Amino acid sequence: MDFFSQINVALRGPTGQPQSATDTIARLADRLSPSTLLADRRAAVLALKGLARDWKADVGERALPGLLDVLQNDAEVDTDIGKAVLETLIILCEVDEAAPAAARDLGYKHTDVVLSDEKIAQKLFSLLGDHTFYLRYSALQFLSTLLQNRRHLVQAYFLKAPVGVTSLIALLEDKREIIRNEAIFTIQSLVSQSPEIQKIMAFEGAFEKLFKVIVNEQGVEGGVVVQDALTCIDGLLRFNQSNQSYFRGSSLPPVLLSLIGFPSSLPFDTPAPQQFALQLWDVPQKRANTALVVGLIGLLARHAGPPDVLAITCTRCLVEIGIASNFPTGIKAQALRLIPSNLSALPLAELVVTPYVPVPDTNGEEWDRLEPASALDAVVELVLHGEYNGIIDGERRTKEGMELRGAAVAVFQNFVQKEEISEAIVQAMVTQPGSQAPVTPLLYALTTVPVSPLNILSVTSTHFATLLFAHLLRFSPRAKILARSIIPNASASAQSNSSFFVPADGGPPPGPAADDGGEDADAPQTLLQILSEHLSLAFLARGRADLPDREAREWDRLCVGYLCLLIQWLWEDPPAVREFLEAGALGVLVEPINQSAEEDAVIPGLCAFLLGVCYEFNREPGEVTRATIHPILTRLGIDMLAGRITHLRDDDRFKAIGPDNFVLPYPSAPVPHHGGLQAPASAGAPKLEVEEGEIWFDWAFVDFWKSNYYTIQKGIAVDPNSLSSAAGQGAESAMLIASLKDVIRNQAAEIEKLQSQIKSLSTSSDEIETLRAQVNTLTEQVSSAEEKRRDVEKEQEDLLVLLDELNSKRRRDKARMREAGLEVSEDEAEDDDEDDE
Repeated sequence: MDFFSQINVALRGPTGQPQSATDTIARLADRLSPSTLLADRRAAVLALKGLARDWKADVGERALPGLLDVLQNDAEVDTDIGKAVLETLIILCEVDEAAPAAARDLGYKHTDVVLSDEKIAQKLFSLLGDHTFYLRYSALQFLSTLLQNRRHLVQAYFLKAPVGVTSLIALLEDKREIIRNEAIFTIQSLVSQSPEIQKIMAFEGAFEKLFKVIVNEQGVEGGVVVQDALTCIDGLLRFNQSNQSYFRGSSLPPVLLSLIGFPSSLPFDTPAPQQFALQLWDVPQKRANTALVVGLIGLLARHAGPPDVLAITCTRCLVEIGIASNFPTGIKAQALRLIPSNLSALPLAELVVTPYVPVPDTNGEEWDRLEPASALDAVVELVLHGEYNGIIDGERRTKEGMELRGAAVAVFQNFVQKEEISEAIVQAMVTQPGSQAPVTPLLYALTTVPVSPLNILSVTSTHFATLLFAHLLRFSPRAKILARSIIPNASASAQSNSSFFVPADGGPPPGPAADDGGEDADAPQTLLQILSEHLSLAFLARGRADLPDREAREWDRLCVGYLCLLIQWLWEDPPAVREFLEAGALGVLVEPINQSAEEDAVIPGLCAFLLGVCYEFNREPGEVTRATIHPILTRLGIDMLAGRITHLRDDDRFKAIGPDNFVLPYPSAPVPHHGGLQAPASAGAPKLEVEEGEIWFDWAFVDFWKSNYYTIQKGIAVDPNSLSSAAGQGAESAMLIASLKDVIRNQAAEIEKLQSQIKSLSTSSDEIETLRAQVNTLTEQVSSAEEKRRDVEKEQEDLLVLLDELNSKRRRDKARMREAGLEVSEDEAEDDDEDDE
């Protein structure tokens, strides 16, 4: 009742009449003076707390200085008044992003007043060490509010605080979960964009305490607290090289890997444990926690120096997650994107993984373990056939699934960066004398005949195959030479498209009976001729007037895949250009260029670019020469061709491609479905719920096109008899470049060898310098010892002279004693005799 009477006195004037809110706030502000009783100040703070929400501006203007004085002087003395004043300050300083601008500015203004005095911030940091629950919790909340509004200023004060770091780190071990959780949230904001605070937190034991919290909360199976702790660890590591080095040298990386069940000391030839590969993912929070753990593992995999054991272990963990586990699709794609671009330390062709696929109609509760396969084969199968070979998605082309396949394409691209690797993969597709033509999954998908109505799985597989094959050929003249020798098996295209890399499945099913036509048997088609023929078939199919819109879009994507591959293959490869033109490709390209490009600028632009490549690099004698192509270019119009090429750059599908992702969302507008595109009944219902994706280009082609399109625009206007600097000297130039690359490679090896020798010599010279320093030190010591010896000898000579003088004096004294008749002892006489002798 005493409290209510104090509030009543504060709210009523001297005459007992009710006052306005402004007058009441003024009277309450006066009662905050240190000259009043503590109980009066407490009552005034509680009353102001009740008025703060509705009269925020008035309370801040009149009472904020008094409230800060109470915080400074009374908070540690009285817990109730400390809690009340902190809660009032939180109300005054909080900023609601959804509120009007004036209300937000008011919160920032009050924050600036609070932080204008450094003593207030220091008092707040000291209150973190108070053991009272409400006072500590309110101080944490107020600190979070200030950090949200003026983070950099609070961080500057924190660096000067004598007890701020220790108090805040200690809160991570608070037995009261609500305080511990609030401390984790506060640390997230405090370490943001402040390397100095990040280092201080790390060396004060923040990593160890945060991991202790995570382990105690059951790891990734835990709740939001685990997510906040992992986010805090990520904030301490992400952009801080010093903390990364400290973390790598600690005992915590194995703990991080164990959170998702991956052994840190797994031998290279031992498969990953099944409890890691197959887990339950029913809880959405586990997915969020695991995504953060995978992000941290990716951070450790990208080591700045040469790959060490930890980097190799983390890289293998990411590979296993991406291609041999049942982790959610988004996390798989994230893991593959985080794999370092330099895969020399973890050869995919030698790493053996054990893939798993779900048993149909079990809702992911039962899984089949497939035969072990190399990681490279698993990556290629993932790219070509999708996750679990399309068992779950069916014919749905989900955006998540496409992004996973796109991430696998990037892994493949990084692996084949070395020409030796790409050449070896292409060489495996070349028919060896006396043996049957090999049928690899990549070659099969590349040569699958497009038929109408199109099958979505087949089209997507072929499009991805063009991306993989382009990565093998790009910038590798030797690989292009080998590719021209590829003669696919005639029955390859008739094989089933459902094969997966399971040796238990047996060999491929028998193809159709061979054609009796001896002429066809005597002249098998090369891969380049087959691609040219398939491109022609695709153009004919997409030109049908009765084609549904959705199927027409699929034909367009297939054409784009063929065209992008051919552009990169024929670049700087005159023999391939001659073979392509002799296969009748000139007429195939001219017709799409003549079509109106108002609705679609992609295919006319690519055809114009490919025609320009054929003209630019047609340097070998043949049926179709530059002189043959030039009149066609003139008739089409040089400006029109240049415009087609330029307009490709303005297409949204081209502009949307970036280095990290080239999967685009499928247009949401409803389109008619062709019978061949209809999804199975089991996949029909989710079609409206799951976002579909599609691919048109990858970043490698976009970057290639941007680097070279101007050369083609300029080249198509050149006279056919002139030589282009871009084209060089054809095959001779390509061979010369290849030989020079070999020379450079050998010289680089020699340089590395010499550098190692220099390093060993420098090590030897360092040892010589050390020995020289030791010799100099010993010489100085010898000289000093010699000097000391001389001094000692001189002292000894002086002593001998002095002794001789004493002996002489003694003899004289004894002689005088004898003369005086004094008694001299026998010993003394003997001594005298000895001296005489």
